[in-house]
Amino acid sequence: MQQENKTSRRDFLKAAPVAAAAGAMALSSCNSDSMKEYLQNNFRTLSKDEIKEIITNLEVKYTKKYGKKFSVSAKPALDKTLFGYALDLSRCIGCRRCEYACVDENNQSRDPQIHWIKVLEMEKDKGIDFAHANIHYNPELVPEEGYFYVPIACQQCKNPPCVKVCPAQATWQERDGIVVIDYDWCIGCRYCMAACPYGARHFNWGEPGIPDEEVNPITHYLGNRPRTKGVVEKCTFCVQRVREGRYPACVEVCPVGSRKFGNLLDPNSEIRYILENKRVLVLKAEQNTQPKFYYYFGV
Repeated sequence: MQQENKTSRRDFLKAAPVAAAAGAMALSSCNSDSMKEYLQNNFRTLSKDEIKEIITNLEVKYTKKYGKKFSVSAKPALDKTLFGYALDLSRCIGCRRCEYACVDENNQSRDPQIHWIKVLEMEKDKGIDFAHANIHYNPELVPEEGYFYVPIACQQCKNPPCVKVCPAQATWQERDGIVVIDYDWCIGCRYCMAACPYGARHFNWGEPGIPDEEVNPITHYLGNRPRTKGVVEKCTFCVQRVREGRYPACVEVCPVGSRKFGNLLDPNSEIRYILENKRVLVLKAEQNTQPKFYYYFGV
C-alpha cells in the first residue's frame, strides 16, 4: 500500500537532485506569490483553512489576469458515488463537438492547441484498429460512408498506471473514481504520459494560450483552473460540473446522445443499465488498467 504523502515540496526538492535543479531555475524568476504556490504542501495534506486561503488567492489572481470574476471550487468527492462513462459507438457521428466543448469548458490552450478528447476515424470492415485509425479526417460531411468513430480521452482507470509512476505523488485517484492532478506539485517529468496506454495526458510545452473572452471562470482546483507551462493535464470528467450534479460538457453537447454518464454505485442509473444489458468493451483490457470508460454498440 502506498504510504500517505506528508512531504512538503521543499522536502521533495531536497530529496530529488534533478527536481531540485529544475525547481531552482523556476524559483529564480518567481515573485513571492508564485514561490508560495510552488512550495505549498500537496493538496491532500492541506487543512481546511489552508485550502480556503489558497482558493481565495487563486480567485483574486485569475480575476485580475483574465478580467472575469473567477470561482475556484475545492468540493470533495461525493459520498456513495463512483463515476462511470459509456459511449455508444453505433451512434457517434464523428462531429467532434465533444472535443471542442471540452476545450471551452476546461480552459485548454488554443495556442499551442491541447485537446483532451481525440476522435479517431476507423474503417467498419477492419473494426477497432488503432494502427490504421485516422485522427485528421476531414470529409465535407460526417458520418462518412464505411467508417465509424472512436473518441478517446482519459479512461479513469481503477488501476491507473499513471498514478503509480509519479515521483512527486502529484496525481491520485479520488473516492469518486476521478484521477486528478495537483498542478502545483507536478514537476513536468512526464513519466505519467509514458505510462498511460491511452495517450490521455498532455504536457504544456508553452505558456497556455487562452483568449481572455473564452476563459471559463467556473473552475475546480483539481480540474479546469488555468494551468501553467511545464505541467501535465488531462480529462477529469469535468470535476467542476459532476460534483455539482451536472453532466460533463461532452455529454451535454453530443447531438446524438451517444455519451452516457452516471454513478456506477446506483443500481437505477443509466450507466448501470448499460453495463447490465449491453455488450460493453474497454480499450486495451490486456493492460489490466480496469477503465471506468466503457464502449458499446447500442443499435
